[in-house]
Amino acid sequence: QVHVAESGGGLAQAGGSLRLSCRASGREIAFNDMGWYRQAPGKQREFVARIVGGGITQYAESVEGRFTISRDRYMRKVNLQMNNLKPEETAVYYCRMGESYWGEANQVTVSS
Repeated sequence: QVHVAESGGGLAQAGGSLRLSCRASGREIAFNDMGWYRQAPGKQREFVARIVGGGITQYAESVEGRFTISRDRYMRKVNLQMNNLKPEETAVYYCRMGESYWGEANQVTVSS
């Protein structure tokens, strides 16, 4: 069994920064595909960022240049550094490890 624990998040002012982290424990699995998603109030969950393979990264256009996804060498921890945050990015953020494992809801609130 794999347990995925998120940390970070919280409250930031517009233009500020926050860092989210997600760590897998339990079965020793190296995740080749990890990502971050978010769901704002009244909206569907949307893709934010992804890291796969040898370190190839993908970002939603809205966060390109401001967010950075990274991972540890064992591919069991993934981070999301969020800079220059905007109030409209207030949402619940989720990490995804592989195809099947998701972190708990992690609230990010950006005040104007």
